[in-house]
Amino acid sequence: MTTHRPHRIVFANEKGGTGKSTTAVHVAVALAYKGARVAAIDLDHRQRTMHRYFENRVETEQRRGVSLPGAICEVFSDNNVQRLEVLADKLGREADFLIFDTPGRDDPLARHAATEADTLVTPLNDSFVDFDLIGQVDAETFKVRRLSFYAELIWEARLKRSKATVEQQRREMDWVVVRNRTGYTEARNMQRIERALTELSKRVGFRVTAGLSERVIYRELFPSGLTLLDKGHLGDLGTSHLVARQELRQLVMGLNLPMPADAQPTLELA
Repeated sequence: MTTHRPHRIVFANEKGGTGKSTTAVHVAVALAYKGARVAAIDLDHRQRTMHRYFENRVETEQRRGVSLPGAICEVFSDNNVQRLEVLADKLGREADFLIFDTPGRDDPLARHAATEADTLVTPLNDSFVDFDLIGQVDAETFKVRRLSFYAELIWEARLKRSKATVEQQRREMDWVVVRNRTGYTEARNMQRIERALTELSKRVGFRVTAGLSERVIYRELFPSGLTLLDKGHLGDLGTSHLVARQELRQLVMGLNLPMPADAQPTLELA
């Protein structure tokens, strides 16, 4: 296998409906606009949301006769970790970033991808239903009682990774919890979740960043494969769309991803 290893970004959450695939696609396109070479693997061979998004994007390019930054994307429908790594090696040879979109369920390949991530992104809706993925809280005080199985899995993977970092010349895993749909959350509940996330982040070592709250525009863009960054192809944008683009810009900045030195941006995220 090649010695070149792209930076792996894994979008993982065992619960569905958190905007995981939409966030993954928009981050991939944002990196492509910034001049990075991006490849992607869709591990959800049932839904194939990320792969379908990029298929729609290619069809729009062909229909309109335009060229849009994007990512090479393949679906992996096998259940073998070794064969997944073969595909990852193949796609990663010419890529700066390799993005994995995982299914919204417990899945062995998703676990493997998460533990091998350089940047692990866990989108959460601002609710204690979603928070339960990483920690359990007291019903009266809303203080964190214990870590969930998923948080323990990532914690152990990070410990193992930190011991091998120097020997394998790899970065330590950066775990980022992304708070999506905060605009739909009642203020008191939002504060409780924020306190719980802060408390748990100190125990486990993840970072928290703001995510995407405007959702209608993303559903509308899916059939065309366009994103909020494709400004010249979207027509007139309303105020909510401009706000959503700003949220995306802040999210990409919050992920703090290592851009290649030779990247040639075609668009400033503004």
